[in-house]
Amino acid sequence: NLFGPMNVTRAVLPVLRQQRAGHIITLSSSAGLIGQEFCVAYAASKFGVEGWMESLRYDVEPYGIRTTVVEPGFFRTELLVDASTTWPEPTIADYAERTTATVAAWKNMNGRQTGDPAKLARALLALVDQDKPLLRFVAGADAIEGVEAKAKELLAQAQASRELGGNLAYDDTTA
Repeated sequence: NLFGPMNVTRAVLPVLRQQRAGHIITLSSSAGLIGQEFCVAYAASKFGVEGWMESLRYDVEPYGIRTTVVEPGFFRTELLVDASTTWPEPTIADYAERTTATVAAWKNMNGRQTGDPAKLARALLALVDQDKPLLRFVAGADAIEGVEAKAKELLAQAQASRELGGNLAYDDTTA
C-alpha cells in the first residue's frame, strides 16, 4: 500500500524529470484521512501514502510534474470478497463481540458498495486532462462526506488547542 507506489514513482521520476512534465496519480483511500475501527495497519499505510504524496509535490513541481492522491470511498470491487480478504478470528475476548459485528457488517456490504468503478475510471481520465489537477481527489459521496467531517474535526481540534498550545515559544525576553 505504501512501498509499491513509492517504488513505481521512483522508477518513473527520472523520465518525468527529463521531459519536464508528467502527472503522478496515486490511489490511497478515505482511510488515509479517516481512521477506522479495526483498520489500523491499512489506515497506517494509507496515511503514509497521504503524507508522502503531499510532500512529494514540492519536490517535483519545479520540474513540471503534477501529483494527485486519490481518496476513494467504497466502490463495488472485489475488496470485500472472501478470496481477497482475510477475515480475523475473534481471538481476544475484549474485542470478540466488536470483531464479529464488524466482520458481519463488512461482509454484508460486499456487492452493495455505492461507488461505480467504471465511473471512477472516467473521473480519473477527466482529472488527467485538467490544466490544474486537484492535489487530492476525494472520490465518492461517502468519502466526501467523511472527509468534510474530518476537516471540521481537525479545525475544532486546532481551535481547542489554541489556549494550551498556542503560547509555547521560548520567552527570549530577559528580566
